Amino acid sequence: MLGDFIYSWRELSKRPGIALTAIASLTLGIGATTGVFSVIYGLLANPYPYRDPDRMVHLTVLDDKGRRDWTSVTGAQYKALRELKIFESVAATWGTWNLTTTGEDLPDDVPSTQMTGNSGSHFGVPAMLGRTLLPSDAPDGKDPEPVVLLSYLFWQRHYNGDPAVIGRRLELVHKSYTVVGVLPPRFTWEDAAVYLPLKISNDSNIRYGPLLRLRPGVTLQAANAELQPLLEQFAKETPDGFPKKFRVQLRGLNEQFEEHLGRSLYLLFGGVSMLLFIGCANVSILLLARGTARQHELAIRSAIGASRWRIQRQLLTEALGLSVAGAIGGMILSYRLLPLILKWLPDFSVPHEASIRVSAPVLAFSVALAIVSGVISGLAPAFQFSRPALVHLIQSSSRRMAGGARAKRTHHLLAAGQIALTLLLLTAASASVNGFVKLIRTNLGYDPHHVMSVGIPVHENAHRGWADRSNYFSELLARVQALPEVEAAGISSNATPPSNGWQTGIEILGRSSAQKEEARVNFVSSEYFPVLRIPLVGGRLWDGGEVARGARLAIVNQTLAHRYWPLGNAVGQQVRIPELKPRPPFTEAVPQGDQWMQIIGVVADARDDGLRNPIKPAVYVPYKTMMGVWTQLLVRTHGSPLAILNRVRAAVKSVDPDQQVVKDVRDLDQWIEREDEYAYGRLSAALLTSISVVALLLAAIGLFSVVSYGVAQRTNELGIRMALGASKVQVLRLVLQGTARYVLAGLACGSVLSVLLRPVVSKWAEGSTYSVVALSGVTLLLILTAALAAAIPARRASSIEPMEALRYD
Repeated sequence: MLGDFIYSWRELSKRPGIALTAIASLTLGIGATTGVFSVIYGLLANPYPYRDPDRMVHLTVLDDKGRRDWTSVTGAQYKALRELKIFESVAATWGTWNLTTTGEDLPDDVPSTQMTGNSGSHFGVPAMLGRTLLPSDAPDGKDPEPVVLLSYLFWQRHYNGDPAVIGRRLELVHKSYTVVGVLPPRFTWEDAAVYLPLKISNDSNIRYGPLLRLRPGVTLQAANAELQPLLEQFAKETPDGFPKKFRVQLRGLNEQFEEHLGRSLYLLFGGVSMLLFIGCANVSILLLARGTARQHELAIRSAIGASRWRIQRQLLTEALGLSVAGAIGGMILSYRLLPLILKWLPDFSVPHEASIRVSAPVLAFSVALAIVSGVISGLAPAFQFSRPALVHLIQSSSRRMAGGARAKRTHHLLAAGQIALTLLLLTAASASVNGFVKLIRTNLGYDPHHVMSVGIPVHENAHRGWADRSNYFSELLARVQALPEVEAAGISSNATPPSNGWQTGIEILGRSSAQKEEARVNFVSSEYFPVLRIPLVGGRLWDGGEVARGARLAIVNQTLAHRYWPLGNAVGQQVRIPELKPRPPFTEAVPQGDQWMQIIGVVADARDDGLRNPIKPAVYVPYKTMMGVWTQLLVRTHGSPLAILNRVRAAVKSVDPDQQVVKDVRDLDQWIEREDEYAYGRLSAALLTSISVVALLLAAIGLFSVVSYGVAQRTNELGIRMALGASKVQVLRLVLQGTARYVLAGLACGSVLSVLLRPVVSKWAEGSTYSVVALSGVTLLLILTAALAAAIPARRASSIEPMEALRYD
């Protein structure tokens, strides 16, 4: 085998152009396939570092319309869950709360998550330094110990990775904590910077996220059946926490990611696999052409005793050598390609715990891919040339006997297959690009340019009570509005488009309460509409005094107004939001905020349920009607809004020195770009277009090789034709007519595939599809590419001197 590789190297080094073209073809195919496989492997094979993650589940319910609701529970309900025999362990978390470091020169925003003391054993991930949380850190009925676990990133950022951090003190909002552990890099639950022990409260207004681990052998169906009556009892105790009708459906940790991204990844993997096949076809064509020139050599080998298997092994070794070189190049390419794919993925489309990299299993996949590619590429030449016609070849001492009908058929079949697959990829890319262009041209209903959303999380035990919180938000808004670079600013507690609002039930005066009506409720200031340039189409906006006291006055969008008052008389009607109730200390609301509100205005529709979904009915109420511990400032500036972010931070800090804004401040164009539809559309369009362009290039190279090979084999014939009086134009037409047959066959097969796989292509292109015009356009592109690829060798054929061609050997 070593001798075969050495001989192969000598043979390929004599024709470096063929070798480099073949290696480049395989490098592109293997690199793209390895890059996409890296994401698939990271998402599906080992996404979580936790102990037995397949037995960890989320508690969700489906309402009567099939919509999923993530279920939280009260302290008493959490304790009831712990008693169930179907669970091996039950822990709980209490959301994410942004704290800030105090007692230091520069305060730092610190997202925190509180967990029950048994969470360390529940997750089963040992600390990298120190220890995890213990039950003694949060004993039942007692205040938790002042200890803190650090995430790996916070430890690196705040302590510069100091290994002596255990035992040091960390002050968060003027409360001192002892650092007891540093978690490993892949522990990123809820993307918190620090983890604190959680005290379970009996307050029914405080709800916790349950962390559930099934016992070995317990199926999801059995667990759902046992939980159904218990959660129905929970719904009677806290009806506002559950839909009216529901069924329990436990969900694995990875299911949501597999549903959202898995389909796209599998389809993209299919696309890069086609690209790899086109690359393998190129290598086969090149090796067939090279084998034709070596038939005398192979005949002599056979004549002096080389067996058929010996010749096949030599030819397969040459193909494997090319594929190994292509695999090395593909691995290098995948290292470059993978960060680009990850950058284009939507936020939270893969678990942040997942380690997506070119790992040992991925490298093993690349090696296997190289071997398979080498075998596929070398099979046709190996079978074609392992049984030479010894008498004819040795006696002729000529190339005229080389090739033959079987070689031509193989070449033509490979070229036609390349064209068919390239046409399929081009149609998929055109559909994807068309869908993405439609998406970015979507009428938003608002102006996102020069506006940023600045998130402000109120710290624990800060600005409690309706009056204190109201004054604080008013002062924040006034300070930011006073900045000279600010054109306008408003408050949007939950109304930053294009996905915004609180989906909840509403009641319309005059309609039966039995009719279930829903709308997106948004808490905003009156400046919200001018900041986003959402026009008022009827009635009026609130004045400053009405916002300040949280008046029961509502504004609705056109969708809601047309649905319930199609004659255009929405102004003056009344609407009620039953769930608009205070839940201190987290949510402060005005008294009787859940009573009837008068509609005083109608505004134009603006996107509130993503970029593709229809606009939902929306109700806007003064933000002081109900204020949570989280709000956002929408700031419109004359120039780039992010350029004045530090000035906005300073203005916020001037109101409360301990208050920080969130780290991830974005302008509204970036909010759009991080929408799932936009990110998936961009990923699909970019990757499919890139794959299609490369496939088109490889198909052109393959076609050029086939025509060049055909011209070389017909040199004597063409010389005779020209000696008998054939013109250059006739020779050129003859070569192009022969090329057109298998090009048209490939186009026909590709068109049939495109039509048959249209539903798959539609999924591939995120819901978009292609038209007859698009199919005709990519077909024309392929015809032009084929004509250009065939033109050079065809022109060379027409320029052959007859006497030289007759002597060609």
